[in-house]
Amino acid sequence: MAVRAVRGAVQLERDEAGHMGERVSELLTALLERNQIVADDLISVWFTATPDLHSDFPAAAARGLGIVDVPLICAQELDIAGAMPRVVRIMAHVETCLSKAEISHVYLGATGALRKDIAQ
Repeated sequence: MAVRAVRGAVQLERDEAGHMGERVSELLTALLERNQIVADDLISVWFTATPDLHSDFPAAAARGLGIVDVPLICAQELDIAGAMPRVVRIMAHVETCLSKAEISHVYLGATGALRKDIAQ
């Protein structure tokens, strides 16, 4: 069993708590399913949000999915001119038998443009 990092991102259409919860839940669920990860495999999860998102903590979506005994942290993404707006990013540290090459990083919708080299 190895420790791996799994990345992902999603863009929100609007800054509303309910919408953020839906979109972050969708992203986190896809990330877990595509990598055959269960909550017990999670070591920690980092969430970042662009500075234009204020309505809720992205980690609240993970708690809503029942991920309650995993350390979660939220941070603000750098405010870079021209960056894609309303984006939540995830980096999850997991225990897995998958190799680095087998990890499926999940970039939903328009965020696929952020990391064309690893988005699947």
